[in-house]
Order: sequence, then structure tokens, then C-alpha cells
Amino acid sequence: MSDVSAGAAHATVLLQEAVDALAIRPDGIYVDGTFGRGGHSALILERLGPRGRLIALDRDPSAVAEGVQWRDPRFCIRHSEFGRMREVLKDLQLDRVDGVLLDLGVSSPQLDEAARGFSFRFDAPLDMRMDTSTGPTAAEWLATADEQMLAEVIRDYGEERFAKQIARAIVAARAVRPIETTAQLVDLVGKAVRTREAGQNPATRTFQAIRIYLNRELEELAQVLPDSVACLAPGGRLVVISFHSLEDRIVKRFMRDMAEGDKLPRNVPIRANEVPQGRLRLVGRAVRPRAEEVQVNPRARSAVMRVAERSDAAWE
Repeated sequence: MSDVSAGAAHATVLLQEAVDALAIRPDGIYVDGTFGRGGHSALILERLGPRGRLIALDRDPSAVAEGVQWRDPRFCIRHSEFGRMREVLKDLQLDRVDGVLLDLGVSSPQLDEAARGFSFRFDAPLDMRMDTSTGPTAAEWLATADEQMLAEVIRDYGEERFAKQIARAIVAARAVRPIETTAQLVDLVGKAVRTREAGQNPATRTFQAIRIYLNRELEELAQVLPDSVACLAPGGRLVVISFHSLEDRIVKRFMRDMAEGDKLPRNVPIRANEVPQGRLRLVGRAVRPRAEEVQVNPRARSAVMRVAERSDAAWE
């Protein structure tokens, strides 16, 4: 058994469903690309045998600090964004793994630690970096981005229809004084957004957009999906949990395209067994949290899990 105590302060979304979807082999090798506070990793280790192995990645130094305290010879953790998964595996002299799990959500400790600046519920410095050791903070970016860039990011990554108005308000406000705290940003966005869905803070979409942009979340996702397939052994599973439509759209389209295989011109005479095989096989339908889970953990309500299995088709 592992010497771990995960999940005390963080409710892991779709915990059983995700680990079940990996179809754990006791002697298999698995990657948890988003360790967080180790909820999924702990359950994976419970199902692995003595010869199994789990490699965890996280870009958040505080998450890595949690993981390095685990005492289990089958487990190792690396400080890395999951877009560098192939590089990490190469360093560990691993060519193939039996499963990859990606939980794309922001962890509860990140949201609940005011100093991280992810949440509009606290007045705190505007940071929003998942890896606090590198890159500009949200405050630094807001101070330098031009109005057009601000509007494009808020519109494209937040799907915010008032993006132009918010960008204009940011530029006007920073001319008076720097925008350095979450409360400042919440206030000016609230004044720029004329209407909002019931129960949703007017700044929700803007905070999402800035976080996604600063952390290159969609670019990292687009990188890790093909890399995951390339690293999977035949029969290995790719399990991805998304939390907003932009992520889920990328995952859904990728899995669908990989399942279709190479497309042939229409009306080409070919036997059924000669049709090019897709590199993935879709496993079941999209899975959403049960009502009971959402009641206990409201942050789970937007989660969508998709699963695919590596075929034995060659990877070029």
C-alpha cells in the first residue's frame, strides 16, 4: 500500500469513473498528467500491483511539493506541464505506457488560496499562474496588453460577448492606476457587463479567459493529445476530463478524428478489412458527474469525461 493521504482538501471530480476508465492492469505503466492533490493518483496506486508504475506531472510547484512527500517505489512526480509528457517519459527511459489521465480542471487549493489570484471570491494579487515560478502574472499582462489583444483574449477564451467593453474599461482604468488585485478587476468588469446569467458573477468569463491565455491551456492540450496517443501501447486508454466547452470541443474532435483513421476518396473500391484503421477506438459516451456528486461538489457540474483506447494501427 502507498503511504499517501490524498484528497483531504480537494474533492477529485469523477474519481471512480476516471480510474475505472483506465482499465488498470496491475503491472501496467500509467501517467497522471495533472496530479493536483493526488486524488486520481492515489486510487491508481491502490489498483496497481508491486510491478506497476505511475508517473505524475504537474506544473504547480505546490502540487509537486505534495507529491514528493509520497513514499511509494512505484510512484514518481515531475515538475512539468503535461505538454512535455513525451520528454519526461524519454528521460525516464519509457517508450510506451498503458494509460494517460488528464484532469483539466483548476484544483480546489488553487482556487481557495487567495494569493494565487484565480478566484474573484477573494481580494488578492492578480497572479493566475499555475506555475508560479515562471511567466508574467495577470497583473503584468493587463498592464501591457493593448486593447485589441485584451478584447480578443476575453472573447476567444472566455466566450464573453461584452469583451470589447471590458477591454475598453481595463485600458481606461489602468491609465488612472495599475490593476493589481482581483477586486479591482471584478469591479471594473461588473460595470462593463450589462447582463449576466443568473447566479454567475459578471467577471466569471473574464477570469477564465485570462487564466487560460496566461497558462497556454488550450495550446498545451493540443500538444498533449497526439503525444499521449503516440506514447500509448495498443489497448492503452486515454481519459480526459474537461471543464468548459473550449477544452471539450478540442478533445471531442481529436478523439473522433483519431478514431476515423485516414480518409479515402469516395467510391474507392476496397474491401472492408482493408479500410485504414483509426489509431483510437472511442470507449462509450461522454460521462458527466452524477447528481449526487454535483450536490456534494458543485465545482463538478461542468465536468465532461471522454475515453478512447489505442488501436494497433501504426503511428507514423
